Amino acid sequence: MSVGTIYLEDLHIGMSRSITKAITFDMIEKFGDVSEDRNPIHFDEEAGKASIFGDRVAHGMLSASLFSALLGERLPGHGTIYVSQPLRFMGPVKIGDEVTATVTVSDMMPERKRVTLTCEAKVDEKLVITGEAMVLAPSRS
Repeated sequence: MSVGTIYLEDLHIGMSRSITKAITFDMIEKFGDVSEDRNPIHFDEEAGKASIFGDRVAHGMLSASLFSALLGERLPGHGTIYVSQPLRFMGPVKIGDEVTATVTVSDMMPERKRVTLTCEAKVDEKLVITGEAMVLAPSRS
């Protein structure tokens, strides 16, 4: 699916888009620089091994940022404005994991141009993040 815009008038319940990204240590370093989150569990092998995960893990928000990519680029796409996004982190994402993030239209309030989308991120079919995003969708009117 290419980037762009799906206007409010063309959205429907059940419409879905996904993106898959392999998480690298370089990404973790860059995200740490941007976010200023330098928690050793992300960067230090010994801290990672001592954690409940037994290894270094990516920032939860690094994987969750794939939802932003989907909402802003693919569904609804360009012109979308985030309103809210509660998230629940269910499991770790480790260096080298491929994360597949999916957003699915679950509710629409056309009169307010609001769209609710369920958000799920998985690693090897295991749910690692779940949530729900509310956005203002671009409209032709």
